[in-house]
Amino acid sequence: MARSPPFAGGLLLLLLLSAATFVPLRLLAAQRHFEGFEDASDVVDDDDPFDSQPSIPSPSLSLSVSSPEAPSDPITPPPPSPIDASELWDEDEFEGIPITNPISSPADLDPVPVQDPSLLPADSPKPSSRPLRSYTIEIVCISFLIAFTLNYFIGRRENELIALAWASKFATKDSIFDKNFSLLGAGEHKDAPLLLKEARDVFKFWASGRRCCKGLIATLELKSRHDLISRMWEMVFMKKDTITFEVMMNDDAMDHVVLAVARRKASKAMQKETRDLQRFTSVLAWAPAGRKWVSEELAIVAESKEVTGDLITDVVLDQVFGEKAFEKFGKGFISLHFSDQYPGSHSKMLIFKFALPDAKNMADMTRLVALVPYYIDLIGHYKLSSQARSKTDAARSKAAQEAYKELQNARREALQKRKEEKRRFIDEAEAKFTVEAISKREEKERVRQSKKSKPRIKMMRSH
Repeated sequence: MARSPPFAGGLLLLLLLSAATFVPLRLLAAQRHFEGFEDASDVVDDDDPFDSQPSIPSPSLSLSVSSPEAPSDPITPPPPSPIDASELWDEDEFEGIPITNPISSPADLDPVPVQDPSLLPADSPKPSSRPLRSYTIEIVCISFLIAFTLNYFIGRRENELIALAWASKFATKDSIFDKNFSLLGAGEHKDAPLLLKEARDVFKFWASGRRCCKGLIATLELKSRHDLISRMWEMVFMKKDTITFEVMMNDDAMDHVVLAVARRKASKAMQKETRDLQRFTSVLAWAPAGRKWVSEELAIVAESKEVTGDLITDVVLDQVFGEKAFEKFGKGFISLHFSDQYPGSHSKMLIFKFALPDAKNMADMTRLVALVPYYIDLIGHYKLSSQARSKTDAARSKAAQEAYKELQNARREALQKRKEEKRRFIDEAEAKFTVEAISKREEKERVRQSKKSKPRIKMMRSH
């Protein structure tokens, strides 16, 4: 009984020591389990515990862009890869909040580093610019348009200068046409313009008020200098500037005359192409004995030798058509054509065709232009002999009969053609008819023919 108190005291002391040891261990375990939470005293109590929601951490993005002031080292470190926002999202920790997929933008993609050409190494190939040879088509087209535009204005001005030079030489005061015609220009007044511009390369001149003729029209047909393509074409084929005088003679001032004078090659073409020359004339290789005659370069197409000898006078031979005169003054001569059977609105015509010289050398064609008033007076007063006139009358009556026959044949052919077209139309229409329609049509035709075959009876009333 005396040893019990010490045993009990030891047991009590052992229990106190074990309790003291167990409590700190449990606090340490609890602290490890709730790691990350702050002290309860530091938490601020809000009225609504659901107002505060955890914020989503934004991903950190990085973009590397080279600047002109980059270091001279051409080797640049690779840019850090951006962090995706989905990697920072914890579904277990944030429950009940919808997940939003971030929209990818061009900035989120891997940027392409822009390198400065100055930072490239010396051995690296430099980007080559577009060669000049690739612009060949554009350069040619632009050059052609510029040349075409410049040539248009320059060529138009050249043609105008040539026409004005001719008018100032032959159509102004105290000139050839001013002395031979009372009214010049394209109007009834004296202040009317001398030239009328019909096109960039065509000019016309009118003159009237002279005996033996109704009037005169001069047509200047120049080169198409305003057109670059035509100009190049005419340089190859050598086209000339020409002037054509058309004199409309009075009906009672011209006898039976058909005559043409031209260069040998041109004379054959004129006879084939012109109807009156083809019908009434022939090429004359005749030269009168004991008399000067035209140059060997010229050929005469005439209806009779008498007309040729009377119209090719010594004055004309000395001025233009003689051998020596033609070499000096006949360079611009092309042809002349006189006819009282000319196919056109006016049957009695005198036509002269000459080549125009340069604007500075208009005086070279003075003798050629002087032929126009000379032949107006000569043919206006010319009369055939009775023997020559009888031949020309027979030729014209024969030509009139042939023309009448041709007209009748043309009318007959036109009528036949019209009948054939009508018959073809009827056949095409009948092909579209049905059997019943054809039978009805035949029945009507039969009835009409039977009525025509019956004799007509005339009823008479008795009084």
